Amino acid sequence: MSDEGIRLAKRVAETVPCSRGEAERYIAGGWVTVDDVVVEDPATRVTAAQTVALLPDAQPVEPAPVTILLHKPAGVDAAGALALIVPETLAASPNARFLRRHLARLTVVTPLEPEASGLLVLSQDWRVTRKLVEDGARVEQEYVAEVTGAILENGLARLNASMRVQGRATVPLKASWQSEARLRLAGKDVRPGQVEAMCAEVGLSVKSLRRLRIGRVALGQLPVGRWRYLPETERF
Repeated sequence: MSDEGIRLAKRVAETVPCSRGEAERYIAGGWVTVDDVVVEDPATRVTAAQTVALLPDAQPVEPAPVTILLHKPAGVDAAGALALIVPETLAASPNARFLRRHLARLTVVTPLEPEASGLLVLSQDWRVTRKLVEDGARVEQEYVAEVTGAILENGLARLNASMRVQGRATVPLKASWQSEARLRLAGKDVRPGQVEAMCAEVGLSVKSLRRLRIGRVALGQLPVGRWRYLPETERF
């Protein structure tokens, strides 16, 4: 063997032993360490002096696509949201293992206004994309809005009915007061800018907007700026 070493996949195949394809799947799954550091690239060169090992419970299977739930801070756009998906901001959750490949083709599938905060979904999974994009008009979202101004006499009734804003007729919402300055709004096919536009139509200005829920998945106690993986047991 040369001083440059050999490919990690070849070393794993010899060490386990297993086929080269299985070795590459072990590595892609984040199950292989080189000198106690997880290495995800099968082409990494390793020398005889380096220790290559499998982590406990390693399986030679292709990692499944992931869906990520982020508590997006206000003032962060889509690019900034993607930049927050790093190991340091992963909220504690059982069996959560961050892999670099989880960032590949990770797409924001539930856009929020940059100035809004709350639940944002990013996914690699075509099934989630289909549910929240292609079928998104049938998925209810819930928001809380901090507002100022004097609402028109029939303002709450108008918010609960269909309203023409942003060039389209909205789906009727369920709007109610949580306090003198806080509105709760829940409805389907809610698009970025819609809540602010609807509130403006009834004399209110939105000072802050936070999305609490998408379908059956809630923001819960996830701290601002932190994220978690969506487990198989949760469904939108």
